[in-house]
Amino acid sequence: MKLPPLKALPVFEAVARLNSFSRAADELAVSQSAVSHQIRLLESYLGEDLFTRQGRYLALTEPGRHYLDGVTNALLQIERASEQLQGKPDTQLRMALFSSFAVRWLIPNLPYLQRQHPELDLQLEMMNESPQLSDRVADCFITLHNDHRGFTTDLLYTERLFPICSRAYWQQLCSDLYQEGLIETPEPVSIDPGLLMRCPLLSTFSIFGEQKDDWRRWLAESGLNLHPTTRFQHFSHMLLALEAARHHQGLALTNDYMYNASEDPDLIRLPCHTLITGDRFYFAFKTSRRQEAGIQMVRQWIRQRAASTGLLNAIQEP
Repeated sequence: MKLPPLKALPVFEAVARLNSFSRAADELAVSQSAVSHQIRLLESYLGEDLFTRQGRYLALTEPGRHYLDGVTNALLQIERASEQLQGKPDTQLRMALFSSFAVRWLIPNLPYLQRQHPELDLQLEMMNESPQLSDRVADCFITLHNDHRGFTTDLLYTERLFPICSRAYWQQLCSDLYQEGLIETPEPVSIDPGLLMRCPLLSTFSIFGEQKDDWRRWLAESGLNLHPTTRFQHFSHMLLALEAARHHQGLALTNDYMYNASEDPDLIRLPCHTLITGDRFYFAFKTSRRQEAGIQMVRQWIRQRAASTGLLNAIQEP
């Protein structure tokens, strides 16, 4: 078996993770010159530069990035195998996921996980986009991708959009429409989507990547086009649009994990159709780690919780 300089591998991982020779030296309790020596040994063995250095700036090269994934996975496997032999439970787990899903669904449901598995130590890493599936990033993930080689995925949610507004705003809108003879009762069980274009529409352009596109697509489900006089307010994130709706500024489109009727009494879901966006959220983990206790606990719990809260079956109209 031909192996690289083994002492250099944890040094390389630390430098890459911390993006610094000096911080890696502090973490490993060695001198900076010792860190530099180990990196030079490894680069000489591989015949590749692992880092580019421009003054104080340090970055992984392309070969370095590929090598880091393999080295990190190998070191983690050695660590887990050693802990198992020592009888240490593998119940420490890192989960990477979207910030909105973490804040609006996972964190409110975490007390149920903690009561069911008090021995589990779950660390959350919030991301602005779908996280990279790699042991270097986390042990398990909430992701939009289900086709990554070597990973198992469980469907949690198929996203759909529907309009909401504050309860006070809805009551005033219905009163105005009723007085104008546009609805038959002051509390309609359904409403013509076209009537909503008289209201300010709160648009989240990050959903589809273009301003107004969320409302344009939602209205198109009913065969409608945006009216040129409709007023819009634009937001980069659905959380911001929800807060604007909560403060009576207009109508927003949201999804099932962002809106909970029992936890948002000041917001009301309008009696209209939904739009399936095409995004699907999955719980993902490396298939080779499927027998680990921590992953089994979280996998079983999150699937059960997604089903019991209605998230998993939200594709079916209520």
